[in-house]
Amino acid sequence: MTTIRTRYAPSPTGYMHVGGVRTALFAFLLARQNNNGRFILRLEDTDQKREVEGSAEHLIKSLNALGISYDEGPDIGGDFAPYKQSERLDIYKNWAQKLIDAGRAYADPYTGDEIQAFRDQARAAKQPFLYRNHRPENPPVWNGTTPLRFKSDPKTYAWYDEVMGRLTTGPEVIDDFILIKTDGFPTYNFAHIVDDAEMKITHIIRGQEFISSQPNYLNLYEALNLDHPIFATVPHIMADAGNKKLGKRDGAKDVLEYIKDGYLPETLINFIASMGWNDGTEQEIFSMDELIAKFSLDRVQRSGARFDEKRLLWMNGQWIRKLSLDDLYERVANFWPEAAESASLDYKKQVLAMVQDRLKVLSELPLLSSYFFEEPTPDWTMISNNKQLSKLSNDEILSFLDSAQNALLNCDHNPEAVQSTLNELLETTGQKPGILFSLIRLAVSWAPFSPALNETIAVLGKDKVQARLKLAIEIANNPTK
Repeated sequence: MTTIRTRYAPSPTGYMHVGGVRTALFAFLLARQNNNGRFILRLEDTDQKREVEGSAEHLIKSLNALGISYDEGPDIGGDFAPYKQSERLDIYKNWAQKLIDAGRAYADPYTGDEIQAFRDQARAAKQPFLYRNHRPENPPVWNGTTPLRFKSDPKTYAWYDEVMGRLTTGPEVIDDFILIKTDGFPTYNFAHIVDDAEMKITHIIRGQEFISSQPNYLNLYEALNLDHPIFATVPHIMADAGNKKLGKRDGAKDVLEYIKDGYLPETLINFIASMGWNDGTEQEIFSMDELIAKFSLDRVQRSGARFDEKRLLWMNGQWIRKLSLDDLYERVANFWPEAAESASLDYKKQVLAMVQDRLKVLSELPLLSSYFFEEPTPDWTMISNNKQLSKLSNDEILSFLDSAQNALLNCDHNPEAVQSTLNELLETTGQKPGILFSLIRLAVSWAPFSPALNETIAVLGKDKVQARLKLAIEIANNPTK
């Protein structure tokens, strides 16, 4: 049985965005579905001018953070090392020599100005520019000082893509492309085919933008006497509006930034897998193990997948609620408000347990919990602008706050006892929970939302609750507020 070998081969030219993660993830899932499958990380760093310092390390850090583990790569080695193209230059030259010897590659004798003149001629004639129409009859011997070009053999191609189905093109799209540049580095078009052959890659998963180049790749496979791998082309990830490819302005940001902002790695994996793939059921929440078990290329859609940030936020909330309290506590270590630093572990866990169901991203923790650790700043507009509370007279507000203060003073501060006291307050005041409880909630937290009122009061404790109710009464007595 053939060992399935997939790869993720990014260029270290910047951060890892969601499109790159999806390509890596699909390749990873395909390999992991097979007991002896191998997933390889290869860095395609042949374009030295575009390389961004530190981006290779950033890519590796991103994969590790997301749990996309690779079996071979630049930092861990493997049977087909090295895994950086800049360290494989002699390998490309050896393969290039095979093409030269077979009469399928030649030295490009033209200057940049001469090539531009050819382009201008084609434009004036309203014809597509094809370099092969200007192929020199007697090219010089290639010595590395000029580009080395592939001598194409234009023909019609038909091939099968595991996602896109049967595809065909005519000879008009095939041209003589550069194999090795004057700096000695190969082009992507040449290097990735050599590397995939050398590393015995069986499946190539890549973006839709490569389809137009596929005929040239097939032409090169033939010239090198290579069987091509299985192709699987994934659709573009579209902006939320669905009318253009996702860009930086639309949310295509660094995946590590998402984690820094409080998104869970499990969420990102789940969400990114769902952009262009589903298992045919109504299930939306998938663990990595479930994705490995259920993923298949025949369930990848052909049309563009929309990046729905609201759905990402919803999904993150779902994943946060799935975590155990101990696990969540570990993950929010860097998100507590500064005032929580001196609080005990037990107290922080009590607070965390109350806000867990409201958290959509971990970075919301200070907003949802700061009043448990420090005195909130009273804001009477939260009462005066409240649709229900604004209907109360000042005397009614004072009466309700005073009743709450007295009732809670003589109450045990555990959730059950507090709830019983609050229910009695409803009876004595004749008010609805939406009015009375909203008023008390604001008086003890000055937050637009909070967990269940009885739990909030119980965790805050009698002293804090009494002091805050007293302050609210004092403010209510002040005509200027």
